[in-house]
Amino acid sequence: MADPIAEAPIAELRGAVVRHPTPAHAIGPIDLKIAPGEIIALVGASGAGKSTALRLLAGLEQPSEGQAAVASGRTGLVFQSPTLMPWADALANVSLPLDLAKPSRDRAHIRERATQSLAAVGLGDRATALPHELSGGMAMRVSLARALVTQPDLLLLDEPFAALDSVTRRSLIQDLHRLWAERRFAIVFVTHDVEEAVYFGDRVVILAARDGRPVADLPTPGALPRPAGWRLDPAYRTAVEAVADALAASMERAA
Repeated sequence: MADPIAEAPIAELRGAVVRHPTPAHAIGPIDLKIAPGEIIALVGASGAGKSTALRLLAGLEQPSEGQAAVASGRTGLVFQSPTLMPWADALANVSLPLDLAKPSRDRAHIRERATQSLAAVGLGDRATALPHELSGGMAMRVSLARALVTQPDLLLLDEPFAALDSVTRRSLIQDLHRLWAERRFAIVFVTHDVEEAVYFGDRVVILAARDGRPVADLPTPGALPRPAGWRLDPAYRTAVEAVADALAASMERAA
């Protein structure tokens, strides 16, 4: 587990506020530091600003007030929907960030990088498959491979498993833990699922339902990646209940 106090943050929100004029609503201020190599799960009610926080960290949106210090290195972003180009095969979809970043780069090098990224998520044999030929879980793996092909220092995940069945979700989380252990990139992961948040992250940050301010920052027990059977560990169950209670309290204050 990374120590967010001992290490300089790879990305940070400092008093970040986002104002939406229609309807009039403000999210924040949000203070959040992401240390290199740590995994943070963001949890909150619908509309609490979880996706807004990710957009700020990705540099896709600027705060109305405060600061958003985005990662100094590369950032990968995976949305809830795979957002693949329907006319392109898996390899071409994964190659896209490299094509956009360095159009003149040697095509053989790009193809090699994309092939390696597909293999890393277990789809080395589906390079020529079109999106409509892939299951939902496979399509999300292609989206993940596309985010990882640039070898990011920070990976942002906006509820990427929400539409998947529980078996596929567990498999993808295990793969993400494996890739994280190999490469040690930082991850910020948005989810509505408290059990998923505790299992996946080494910190769970809860955003207030009313305005998205962080109201709790709870460490999770144990080491990452999780050992087999860890969901049966009493420490896991205790952590899940603590996060659930904090989430319920944040929603009661907004009622």
